[in-house]
Amino acid sequence: MTTDVLYREARHTALILAAAQAVVGSSAPIAISMGSLAGSYLLGADKSLATTPITGFNIGVALAAIPAAMLLGALGRRKGFISGTGVTALGAAIAVFALLQASFWFFTLGLLFIGAGNAFLQQYRFAAADNAPASFKPRAIAWVLGGGVISAILGPQLAIHTRELFAPVMFAGAFASIIGLSLIGAVILSRLQISNDKVKTGAPVQGEPARKLSEILLQPRFLTGLFCGVSSFALMTFVMTGAPLAMVGCGFSPDQATLGISWHVLAMFAPSFFTGNLISRFGKETIVAAGLVLLIACGLVSLSGIELWQFWLALVLLGIGWNFGFIGATAMVAECYRPSEKNKVEGMHDFLLFSTVAFSSFMSGRVYHGFGWETLNWVIFPVAGSCLVILAALVLRRRRLVSSA
Repeated sequence: MTTDVLYREARHTALILAAAQAVVGSSAPIAISMGSLAGSYLLGADKSLATTPITGFNIGVALAAIPAAMLLGALGRRKGFISGTGVTALGAAIAVFALLQASFWFFTLGLLFIGAGNAFLQQYRFAAADNAPASFKPRAIAWVLGGGVISAILGPQLAIHTRELFAPVMFAGAFASIIGLSLIGAVILSRLQISNDKVKTGAPVQGEPARKLSEILLQPRFLTGLFCGVSSFALMTFVMTGAPLAMVGCGFSPDQATLGISWHVLAMFAPSFFTGNLISRFGKETIVAAGLVLLIACGLVSLSGIELWQFWLALVLLGIGWNFGFIGATAMVAECYRPSEKNKVEGMHDFLLFSTVAFSSFMSGRVYHGFGWETLNWVIFPVAGSCLVILAALVLRRRRLVSSA
């Protein structure tokens, strides 16, 4: 292929995937903003399991991560991504049926399938970058992330305007809208055209031979990056999952709670356009530390009062803190393994990450209903503080090694 043809195909691929991210990606904000509220709606007097559907969503992402990659390799990205929209639509249909039948656990199963569909969504940015010329790769990723910014607005707005569609059964309309989003996403993805569409798996990787997994995982830099990244993601999920329940519990409407999640998701994705430049300028450890400080600021704002602006500001700080902390920590981890070790290390990383995230979303409801919104936010300080201490220890260790060299 000529350079012009490569650029043309890369731009086309990035635009299609950005549009799909905007549409299909809107399912996640709907599931997150409505999931715990719908769970509370379905439960009786004991609301402590209200966030379990969100836990199901996160478990679905974790369980489907490897099968989704295998399916993309077998079918090719176009057919594989379209299959992913089918999984999302199936989950939404199960959720609607569960709400109509007032079945809490069947509703949780529906969100698990929506999460499994979201595992395909996680591959969009890699697909945009894989066949792009080196100079276009960052822009291709940014375009796909730009679709995430649109989904942060589109998803919550759809939830607000459709949640009473099947009244008197609440929330079913919001999940029915996910079926429509999935169908539109499938049509968009049918326009995807990628040369060598099938992902080559099992091909030998050039470079140094792979080390044992334990040797890689026990590197101080890897452990620090892993701990900070998983903690940033888990804290974000822990607070975000409980926030809609807390806002409604303080007298605000479900629409106001949904808008808070919209601002939060927007804050998660929007900084991605310049986070890479900040990392290049100030270093990975500095950006991770800034993210952890922002998470602490989120806790302080949450503890300062229960006005609507305090909830919303805390959620914005939570989103930006996650962006800096998680992206910076992921960049640290990526320095610690060789190309020949990529698959097994990233697989273990994602397993640990999403397992912890699923646990944190489950515990969010238990802590909120057992101890309240304030206690839920107090958890931020010891976790983020521990990350800052470990990060500082790593920086000091590196400085000592440099000075003694």
